Amino acid sequence: MKHFDYNDLAVPGVRELKPYTPGKPTSELEREYGVRDSIKLASNENPLGASPMAIEAIRSELDELWLYPDANGYFLKQALAEHHDVDPACITLGNGSNDVLVFLAQVFLRPGLEAVFSQYCFAVYPIATQMVGATARVAPALPRDHVMPLGHDLRALYERIGPDTRLVFVANPNNPTGTWLDGARLEDFVASLPPQVICVVDEAYTEYAESDRLGDASTWLARFPNLVVTRTFSKAYGLAGLRVGYALSNPGIADLLNRVRPAFNVNSLALTAARAALADQAFIDRSREVNSRGMNQLTTGLEALGAKVIPSAANFILAEFDRSGAELNERLLRAGVIVRPVANYGLENHLRITIGTTEQNQRVLSALAAGLGS
Repeated sequence: MKHFDYNDLAVPGVRELKPYTPGKPTSELEREYGVRDSIKLASNENPLGASPMAIEAIRSELDELWLYPDANGYFLKQALAEHHDVDPACITLGNGSNDVLVFLAQVFLRPGLEAVFSQYCFAVYPIATQMVGATARVAPALPRDHVMPLGHDLRALYERIGPDTRLVFVANPNNPTGTWLDGARLEDFVASLPPQVICVVDEAYTEYAESDRLGDASTWLARFPNLVVTRTFSKAYGLAGLRVGYALSNPGIADLLNRVRPAFNVNSLALTAARAALADQAFIDRSREVNSRGMNQLTTGLEALGAKVIPSAANFILAEFDRSGAELNERLLRAGVIVRPVANYGLENHLRITIGTTEQNQRVLSALAAGLGS
């Protein structure tokens, strides 16, 4: 059979796309390197696991697995509406918040239109933009000597907005840097945008933020019809394996997003678990407490090793070393420790390290000390 290059059939945005690279699972590491008892601090998962209330709710759903899930997610939408004090018509459910980010690109972008985001933003923003053939306008991040190094520069973002801009992505806190924006300043930024520019505020890590200064962008929805807020159950709620997230927006935007949302994109276990997890405030409080202690432990330990730690309001730390992050990462892998090198962001000497339990944090520090000393 004659060889045929199917790339010639693909649309340009997909043909040139570099797919998102997920964190390496522990099973893969142990197969490749022959190590045991490995730990993963690469994907910002909750080291406490899932909400106990969510696990119990999943058990109650197991006898219904032969049925399709509720395509509209009625009960989860009702719980989210009460939680955020919005109408259920404002909610779009996703297979993780990644899903709704892609919906936004599909609905509002096309060749000739633009999306604006920061230099060190979540990798899905440029991927979704390129996928639909739109143009990315990238704003330089704050300088390394700033109080919030590598964070979002709102002025630079605003300066890149033009007549063809339809989406502006802002993560608060931001991944992979962990940096954050003062809520009042971000609110002013949203207020300054033209009505045809939709601001997507990605709050995937907001449950971990200890300061109220970040604000809650969902409380601004009534005043800003061009605002979309995205959240996830993958981080603080500990449901990464079930993949459930959501967007909050003006009902007109939500209606458009729900038109492209695949039916049954959130499975029945995820719908049930997310609803239960939303009610488990004690688990969120405990997760935040463990994260706070771990943040102090890792920050102190990393700085003692000579690393520069970027301020973080999330459940991970971005640290800069005096050598290649890829080199350090390889040494950590051989020690059975998985973290996240971020050279794909242009941060060649950095590692992003998820905050784990006290024991996990100490293990990554000890492995780093051995790697830096050799």
